[in-house]
Amino acid sequence: MVKNVTVIGAGTMGNGIAHVFAQNEFKVILVDVSRSQLEKAIITISKNIDRQVAKGTITEEQKAAVLQNISINTSLAEGVKNADLVVEAATENVEIKLNILKEIDSTAPAECILATNTSSISITKIAAVTKRPDKVIGMHFMNPVPVMKLVEIINGYSTSKEVTQIVIDLSKKLGKIPCEVNDYPGFIANRILMPMINEAAYSLYEGVAGVEEIDIVMKLGMAHPMGPLQLADFIGLDVCHSILKVLQDGFGNPKYAPCPLLTNMVAAGKLGAKSGEGFYKYTPGNKDLVVSERFSKNNFIQ
Repeated sequence: MVKNVTVIGAGTMGNGIAHVFAQNEFKVILVDVSRSQLEKAIITISKNIDRQVAKGTITEEQKAAVLQNISINTSLAEGVKNADLVVEAATENVEIKLNILKEIDSTAPAECILATNTSSISITKIAAVTKRPDKVIGMHFMNPVPVMKLVEIINGYSTSKEVTQIVIDLSKKLGKIPCEVNDYPGFIANRILMPMINEAAYSLYEGVAGVEEIDIVMKLGMAHPMGPLQLADFIGLDVCHSILKVLQDGFGNPKYAPCPLLTNMVAAGKLGAKSGEGFYKYTPGNKDLVVSERFSKNNFIQ
């Protein structure tokens, strides 16, 4: 039975995953090499719970209980030594994830399940660096974690049926809807989403339409809550670029190659909302969508 959960990585996904587990009465240790990042994560979780309190979905007393369920640690070895489940939510980088999983495997209890929140990297490849490939599984949460219902459950080549069922049942306890898929590049979510985002970038790059027009067509014509270019900004253009490269390398198919415009934007540090500019411009306190000056009709040169 899973009672103690360790989340590795205190970024956007990590703090959201910790929040959801803690809110459902699991004891959570949030681990990151940066003490300041951990402290920032707790502040973020507290603010997100405040929104829930304001909406009346939880009480102040429940908020206090959620925060009491979370502890922080900068030591990975200390953080995982009593874990029943570890959820790795570090940067979407193959080498970083492999090194973290090796370290977790050498320290966590033998029966501990090792889950990764990777959005595209092979679960089988990650599992291969451990001595427990049958206990390694993908647990891909969607952003923002406290709001989004889906958890993509990805079976590696050696993942046991028992572990899969435990993680499916666990996801349901979190109030999520688990969707079981198999381990091929991009799984389902990003295998379908990223080519759409890439085509939107190509449509802009080739001058077919502007940023607003592309997003409006998909919002009004396809009932998407957010246009693909705005969504790319929200995800992070560097993350989108990285996932497309995983798809391109994994399938050996040039159709997944990132749009040159996307590649240039990443190289220029225009990563979307987190950097303050991507396809749109982001100003603190301003929720209006403002197209980046780079893509205004007068300024944009492919």
